[in-house]
Amino acid sequence: MITLETAVGKVKIVEIQGGKGFVKRLFDLGLFPGQVVEVISRGPPVVLRVNDTEIAVGRGVARKIVVEAVNA
Repeated sequence: MITLETAVGKVKIVEIQGGKGFVKRLFDLGLFPGQVVEVISRGPPVVLRVNDTEIAVGRGVARKIVVEAVNA
């Protein structure tokens, strides 16, 4: 299982592990299953590019986002 904490490059979000409030907060940031994001820096914090916007998430949050590699 790969999480955003250890991911490199472009990845697709497979699952977000957490409660409804946590999942909704990430959804509001553009992070949801099926979304492709690019890991810019593993920091901390972990910096992601989502739809031409860069956002930063802490390692604890990044650990709860399961991803898979995307062949670009």
